[in-house]
Amino acid sequence: MKISYKHLVSCIEERPSIESISNSLFQLGHEHEIEGDIFNMEFTPNRGDCLSVNGLLRDLAVFYKIDCNQELYNGDIADLSLNFENLSEDKCTHISFLKLEIDSIPNHYSSCLESYFLDLSINKNNFFTDISNYLSYETGQPTHCYDEEKIRGKLLFHEINENLEFETLLDKKISLTNSNAVFSLNNEVINLAGVVGGKSSACSKNTKKVIVECAYFQPEAIIGKSIKYDIQSEASHKFERGVDPKCQEKVLRRFIKLVSEHTNIRDISMASYKYNDDEDHKIPINLNKINRIIGMNITYDCYLEILTKLGFRVENDYINVPSFRSDVRSQNDLAEEVARVIGYDNVQISEINIPKNNKSNSKDIENKLRFFLLDHGFYEVINSPFVNVASKDAIKVDNPLDSNRGYLRTNITNSLVDNLLFNERRQKDSIKLFEISNIYSTNKDINKKRRLSIIASGRVGLNYEDFSKRIDKKYLTKILNKIAPDINFDIEVISRNTLDTKIKNEIFSLEIEIDEFKNDIYLYEEISKPPQHFNQVTKISEHPTSFKDISFLIKDPDKINELQELLLGYSSDIINKVFIFDYYNNLKKNEIKMGFRFIFQSKTSTLTSSEIDFIYHEIINKSLKIRGVSIPGLR
Repeated sequence: MKISYKHLVSCIEERPSIESISNSLFQLGHEHEIEGDIFNMEFTPNRGDCLSVNGLLRDLAVFYKIDCNQELYNGDIADLSLNFENLSEDKCTHISFLKLEIDSIPNHYSSCLESYFLDLSINKNNFFTDISNYLSYETGQPTHCYDEEKIRGKLLFHEINENLEFETLLDKKISLTNSNAVFSLNNEVINLAGVVGGKSSACSKNTKKVIVECAYFQPEAIIGKSIKYDIQSEASHKFERGVDPKCQEKVLRRFIKLVSEHTNIRDISMASYKYNDDEDHKIPINLNKINRIIGMNITYDCYLEILTKLGFRVENDYINVPSFRSDVRSQNDLAEEVARVIGYDNVQISEINIPKNNKSNSKDIENKLRFFLLDHGFYEVINSPFVNVASKDAIKVDNPLDSNRGYLRTNITNSLVDNLLFNERRQKDSIKLFEISNIYSTNKDINKKRRLSIIASGRVGLNYEDFSKRIDKKYLTKILNKIAPDINFDIEVISRNTLDTKIKNEIFSLEIEIDEFKNDIYLYEEISKPPQHFNQVTKISEHPTSFKDISFLIKDPDKINELQELLLGYSSDIINKVFIFDYYNNLKKNEIKMGFRFIFQSKTSTLTSSEIDFIYHEIINKSLKIRGVSIPGLR
C-alpha cells in the first residue's frame, strides 16, 4: 500500500523528516520502500489495522505527538427507512447505510483530496466514489456507493451457491461460482460483497442521491475472491485482513463532513444494524509473564505507557484491546507490542541454560522404519500438526497462524484419512501411506508423544502379481512382523460410513508409539542401507484420470523385452503411468500373454476422448510393428 509522507507528517506536531518516520516504521516492524515522498508499505497479514493513514498514525503515536484534525459531522441524522434484510448475519455482523442528497456536483476538490489523487497517481471517477476511495485511504474502512435512484425494492445481503453472471462497475463480466457473499436487489446481484460493486447500481458523474454502505465482513467470507475472479480490489485487500467492526458511524460521519466541504447537503439519513455482542476483548495484566517472554525487566509504568499510546485501555487488572486490533488475543501478543516499541536491538542479552540430554537412538529407529516402509511400497506424508477439531485433551494454540487450525492434533490417523480420500478422489486404487510425527495432549501438563501411523486401502500393488490382490489385515501384519515380530500390532478397520466417499474398499490403519520399537532388535536385520535413489516428487493433478488396457499375444519370447521397453518407456505428456497387470506363459502353445494398463491424465485440463484415442492408436500401431506381437480380437 502506498501512503504519502505529506499526509502523515501533516498530522505530526514535530514535523519529522521522511528518514525519521522511516526509521520509526522499521522499528515498529513495518517493512517499506521510499519512492520520492511516498512510502510503499508491506504489512504482515495480521496488521490490517495499518492499511490506512490513520492506522499508521496510531502506531507512530508511541514516538510522536499526533494531531490528527479529521473533523466529523456532529449534527443530528434522521433515521433511514431502508428495505433491507441480512440473511447471512455470520458473514456480516455490522452494517450501516447512509443516504445523502446534494444540491450540486462540485467542479473542484479540496487540496487534501487533490493531493491524494495527484501524489498517489490515482484516477478520479465520480464525486461520491472519489470520496469513498479517499475515506478508505484515510480510515482503512472501505465503503460502497449506490446510486439511490437505482435502488428500488428489497435489498438483501446473503450467500449464494448457484452459478450467476455478474457485471462489475469496471465493465467486466464474471461468472460467480460456488459460495459468494453478495448484495442483491430484485433477484439481481448488484454487489460482490467486500470486493466490487455492480454496474447496474453504480454511481455516475451525474449522481446527486447516494446510498453509502459501510460494513464489517468476516474475513473468511472475502478471502480469495479477488484472486478467483481476477479483480484488483483495494477493498477486498482490507476486508481480508480485518477492519474495525465498530467504526461504521464514525466513518459515515466523516463521509458527510467531506461531502459538506464541497457542496451543500440537502438531505441526510442513516440506518445501522448489528448482529452480535460488542464486548471488548480483555487480557489480564501479567507483567511477570511479559518480562519472561521479552527476556528483560520493564517497569509497570513503562508497560502501561506503551500500550496506552498504541490505543489499548487499562481497566482494573485488565488490558482492553481496541476493536481495530483483532490480532491481539494473548499475553504473547502484548509482549510483541511492547518489544517492538522498545526495539528488539535494545532487548538486553541474558544467559540461557540449555539442559543436556543423553543422545537417543530414536532418530535411528525412525530412519530404519522409514526406509523399511518405503522399500515395501509405502509413501511418506508430512501433515500440519494443527487441526480445526478439538478433542477433549487437545491443546489450544494461543495465537494460531490460521484461525481455522487452532488446535494441536491428538492423533495422526485422522490426517492420513484425509490424505487417503484425497488420493482416492483422483482415481488412485493402491494407497499405502505412513507418517512419523509428534502428537500432543494434556490433562494437567502438556504431553508429547512420537508416533508412527500407517494407513492402506485398495490393491496390494499395480504389478501383475499383486493386481488382483486386495490389502487386508493379513497382508499388513505380514509386513509389520518383519519389523518387530514380538509386537502385537493392533490394526484397525476404519468405517467409511462417516466419510465423504462412495468407494467400498476397506481402510486399514495403525498408530503406534516409536518407543515400542526400542527394545526390538529385529528392526535392524532387514535393512542394510537406505535406498540411494528416490523418485522425483511431482504435484498431483487435479484433473480426472482415464485408463485403457491392451492385451498382447507374443509368439516370440525374445520380443518381450523389446515390447516392454517400448510401452513402459513410452513418452507422452498425458500418460501418467504404465504397468503390467497381467502375465501368463502358456508353455504348451509356447506363447505369452501380457496385459498393459495405460493411465491417462493431464496436468492442465480434463482430457477428451479424441486426445486419448490418438495416443492409444499410436501405441497399438508401434507395438504391432514388432514381429511376433499381436492383439487378440484386433483385425
